[in-house]
Amino acid sequence: MKSIAVYCGSSAGTNPLYIAQAQALGAAMVAQGLTLVYGGGRVGLMGTIADAVLAHGGEVVGVIPDFLADKELAHLGCTELHVVKSMHERKLLMADRADAFIAMPGGYGTLEELFEVLTWGQLGLHRKPVALLNVDGYYDHLLLALDRMRDDELLRAENRTQLLQSPDPVALLTQLAAYQPVQLEKWLTPPTT
Repeated sequence: MKSIAVYCGSSAGTNPLYIAQAQALGAAMVAQGLTLVYGGGRVGLMGTIADAVLAHGGEVVGVIPDFLADKELAHLGCTELHVVKSMHERKLLMADRADAFIAMPGGYGTLEELFEVLTWGQLGLHRKPVALLNVDGYYDHLLLALDRMRDDELLRAENRTQLLQSPDPVALLTQLAAYQPVQLEKWLTPPTT
């Protein structure tokens, strides 16, 4: 594992722990020689984690669509900054450049990115680990919803285990490094008659 895509809010939110854990994750990534791949913004939690990685001497790959870069939201201090044409290009390039994925606190965009890479993993399009940095219980209700999906047999138990989580950045990186991909013969079972 050499690089991690981090999905997070373009806002910092109201909980100071979000900023503190973004900074801690950035420092932990650099300490382990990991490159940050992220959405290329200079604001919110995105800007916080990029600044933390850069401040500790790490490498940052930013990927931002031109309509956001044009609004002066691009982080010009990135080691590499890719300006792309669409959100779809952004997500694909980020996924290609990353060996693992972490979602920190964020809104719709963060959840959309998280569930897309989880779905790609479920479909066998990649075998990379996906995790939540569950700061201050931010994702507790989401984890309960996923457990309900599993319990109601709308999500296979093996696929539920795809999503790792921890409130601690160092522990989360350890889980990512130890991840063994789910190996399923098929993901749907046809009904029997």
